[in-house]
Amino acid sequence: MSTPLTPRIAQRPALVARLLAAGLLASAAQLPAAELPVPPQPPGIPGFPGPLQPPEGMAPPQGQQVSIGDFSVVELRSRALPDARMSQLGADRQGGGIVIDDKGLILTIGYLVVETEKIEIINEGKPVPATLLAYDSATGLGLVRAAAPLRVPPIEFAESAKAGVPEPVLVVGFDGVAPAYVVSRRQFAGSWEYLMDDALFTAPATTGWSGAALINKEGKLLGIGSLLVPDALGPDRPLPGNMFVPIDQLKPILSELIDKGRTSAPPRPWLGVNVRDIEGRLLVTQTSPDGPAARSGIAEGDIIVGLAGREVRDSADFYTRLWGSGKAGVEVELDVLKGMEVRHIPVKTADRAQYLRQPRTY
Repeated sequence: MSTPLTPRIAQRPALVARLLAAGLLASAAQLPAAELPVPPQPPGIPGFPGPLQPPEGMAPPQGQQVSIGDFSVVELRSRALPDARMSQLGADRQGGGIVIDDKGLILTIGYLVVETEKIEIINEGKPVPATLLAYDSATGLGLVRAAAPLRVPPIEFAESAKAGVPEPVLVVGFDGVAPAYVVSRRQFAGSWEYLMDDALFTAPATTGWSGAALINKEGKLLGIGSLLVPDALGPDRPLPGNMFVPIDQLKPILSELIDKGRTSAPPRPWLGVNVRDIEGRLLVTQTSPDGPAARSGIAEGDIIVGLAGREVRDSADFYTRLWGSGKAGVEVELDVLKGMEVRHIPVKTADRAQYLRQPRTY
């Protein structure tokens, strides 16, 4: 167990600074020899012109014990419904949750808690039942409420729009605390009909990123961990790292998610396809069982080349135009290459939230 939380939370910026400094001083040992900077420069990250400087006043911690609870993070475990449509996420899931109020409200990444029959928060080594309040497919975020008070003070939100590149940060997951840098911020298009205009990318890659807290040197929350990626620096610049959903994405919708379980925005048209960008064409890698695309005859291996008679440039262009075609339920026409033939296939879209199994509550 760590020392009592309240005084440690009050000193969070100093604790963050010391941990960052310790991580930065140790990180050179983790880089290939050819990429180590010339002493006495501090360690750099491959792909950046010049060394990365830690903020002034940082010093390594001296024998301090650190708990993830010192940063308002708890471990979250969930079990999927037996008939979950998103079965590829696994039956048993584990990740981080971030305490954001003093009544047990916990922010996490949505895939940990969607279509679940059981959610637990591990608090002081003991499981506490929790219920799903909201899942927002547009941001990919989820909110759960613990059934009992947690002895974990909530974290403050940072302004993620002000996060710099490079900027030293901490990644706090269910499995511990790791220093990193914000190495890029850019648009991210996920294969599952997901688009984030200003995602945050960090390196080096860390474990336990699912639902992890991205924390700045003031000890405030910048983002929520979503993915492990091979290209944190950007396309064609390989560097393993992690992608985070910026906390600014949550701020305008938080009250609606708490009060209504969803936002007031009309549900987006959803096809139920996973795609991969290949030189301006979209290779279908998977279709959701009994989803709109599958019902219309679109299958793995097909290539989407156009929407509504116009060629698609990439998945980001495809998603933007799809969502701009109307509300969920609108019919769209896809130009699909099947074998050597381009077919014009009408697809009646759906609301993704209606497709997913509803979690059980107790």
